[in-house]
Amino acid sequence: MSAPVDTAPPRSAAPNAEATGRRVEEVLDRIAQRDDSEITASAEELVRVLMDFYGAGLARIVHLLDRGGNRDGGGGPRAAVLRDELVASLLVLHDLHPEDVATRIERALESVRRQHPAEVAGFDEDTGVLRLRSADSGGCGCPSTSQEAQQAIESALSCFAPEVTSVQMESAKAAQEPTLLQISSRPPTASMPS
Repeated sequence: MSAPVDTAPPRSAAPNAEATGRRVEEVLDRIAQRDDSEITASAEELVRVLMDFYGAGLARIVHLLDRGGNRDGGGGPRAAVLRDELVASLLVLHDLHPEDVATRIERALESVRRQHPAEVAGFDEDTGVLRLRSADSGGCGCPSTSQEAQQAIESALSCFAPEVTSVQMESAKAAQEPTLLQISSRPPTASMPS
């Protein structure tokens, strides 16, 4: 009796911290050899920025898992991790987010809904254009208010659903207003008495 044959494609070895650290040092050393202190400083800053970003993401995951996801909406640790903007942005960046774009768009809107209520009117996956209908919250409708809402929504979408390249806002009130019909006592073709 022979052992079963593994037909799965070979996996590349998972990166380890030591080998990755050596590789980063090698790249920085090559840059430093170019004898351009400004480029070397920029490369080192880039590494620090990326390390800070990923470190914050990992710290956030650990914090959310420690809490168990029992607060802020429930649903357990997985739901808590997927609700977090920083963690969601890391997952999307590496194409690891388990939710589809429609779910992530809704999650982004939910994260700002208290201050800026909006609902999806349509999303074109080919162009990345998201049409939103703003909920009539009794606000003044001032341009600065709607601009603030659009900026907050776009910021949330950039974390949860970067596939959205443009947001078009339409007023819920304007979308719901019926067409004005002209009512007259006589047909429009009737002649006036002389």
